[in-house]
Amino acid sequence: MSRENVPNQNKNETKGFLKNVEKIGNALPHTAMIFVILSLIVIVVSAIVAAVGEPVTYFDAREGAEVTTKAVSLLNADGLRYMFNSAVDNFIGFAPLGTVLVVMIGVGLAEWSGLIETSLKKLLIGVNPKILTAVVVFAGIMSNIASDAGYVVVIPLGAIVFAGAGRHPIAGLAAAFAGVSAGFSANLVIGSTDPLLAGITNEALKSAGLDYSITPTANWYFMMASTVLLTILGTIVTEKIVEKNLGPYTGDYMPDKAEITPLENKALKNAGIALLVIVVLFAFLMFPKNALFRTLDEATGKMTLNEFLNNGFLSLILLLFLIPGIVYGKTTGKIKNSNDIAAGMTSGMESMAGFLVLVFFAAQFVSYFTYTNLGTILSVKGAELLESIGFTGLPLIIAFILVSAFLNLFIGSASAKWAIMAPIFVPMMMKLGLTPELTQVAYRIGDSTTNIITPLMSYFAMIVVFAKKYDEDSGIGTLISTMLPYSMVFLLGWTVLMILWYVLKLPLGPGAYIHM
Repeated sequence: MSRENVPNQNKNETKGFLKNVEKIGNALPHTAMIFVILSLIVIVVSAIVAAVGEPVTYFDAREGAEVTTKAVSLLNADGLRYMFNSAVDNFIGFAPLGTVLVVMIGVGLAEWSGLIETSLKKLLIGVNPKILTAVVVFAGIMSNIASDAGYVVVIPLGAIVFAGAGRHPIAGLAAAFAGVSAGFSANLVIGSTDPLLAGITNEALKSAGLDYSITPTANWYFMMASTVLLTILGTIVTEKIVEKNLGPYTGDYMPDKAEITPLENKALKNAGIALLVIVVLFAFLMFPKNALFRTLDEATGKMTLNEFLNNGFLSLILLLFLIPGIVYGKTTGKIKNSNDIAAGMTSGMESMAGFLVLVFFAAQFVSYFTYTNLGTILSVKGAELLESIGFTGLPLIIAFILVSAFLNLFIGSASAKWAIMAPIFVPMMMKLGLTPELTQVAYRIGDSTTNIITPLMSYFAMIVVFAKKYDEDSGIGTLISTMLPYSMVFLLGWTVLMILWYVLKLPLGPGAYIHM
């Protein structure tokens, strides 16, 4: 066989493999029913493990104490009562539900008024098509500073931007999803994840009696470099694999190709002024030393924006879409009174019906998995297995990344897994001459890269709904097969970067090094 034929063969094999993944996944029942089936599996497995499994004991770095956990059965009186009594609370307490519905009030009106469509036309006129993919991936990575806002803002906008550029909208959705979720830990600035994980690491060090602590900036240099790397890798995967596998878009969604009228330009200018006023106002509320939105962080004794970024930022996102949308609609004449404003906000909710049905069953599944302690037990057993292997140095770091990536398929919370794993691995690796900063950064690589291929990730069901807007036949199989190349390439590329960092002995952050 000639060398010229090898690339085509590899490409066809890759496409064939991903197509098989898609076919298998989409041959399954409706996504809501899949979560019902998964819930039934958890119910049965919980009963078996509760009956024959042994309790596990570990140090929980969040609690600062040793905890003994055993599997809890759902097939007994307490379990049955829990499933029925908690169903509504599971639904309304499911993290993505409130996030999506609140933001969609503003996004729905902005879309209904025409602001989003006109803004994207303007954007596409000014953006070089060659860097469009990179911009979408980069925006997704940077969005994690605003907690979960990227899931409900950047991902759907990625699809719309690609559609407006004549490209497959699901490719745009995938590129944004990869940036937001698979690149979750990377950023050019310090976000809320950094102090959260650093606090757990320090508690693990304290529990082991080690006189050592790390700062929230412990991984900053490495994460800045990771942002650049993941943007490049995400762009390559989107353009060389995902778009080719998806093929030409044949769905019903077709963006308006008409030119921007003078009235629309005027409305866009007025909306931009309104947006600027909101940004300036909130800058005064956020950034001065004693700003109203700053609260005292008891761990550091400093006034920070962590609480606002984690809880209040979504309200700001709502206003950033809602008020400019109203101004745009008033200028064009589409909004004449309060009835039109209400109609615009309602339009955003009309598309959420399928999402609400899906979320109800997804919420039960995630809740059952948490209640039964199966994820915690799996994490503890996985950590113990890796500890017993006896690796040292670079092989240990690579194995730790892979185990973290695997466990992330079953327990999505970064802080929950780290609270279990940090007390085991941080002291162990310190004894082997590896710093806690290095252990933490290795964990973050594994924890991020598999977010996009597990239905246990809170926002996974929502992304399936977004994809169905552009392809009614898409399902879990479509999403997993689309995102799998990102997950594999990000995991490999990020690990290689870690290896280079280790070999070159570069600092991970200010005063944070590889070896003790």
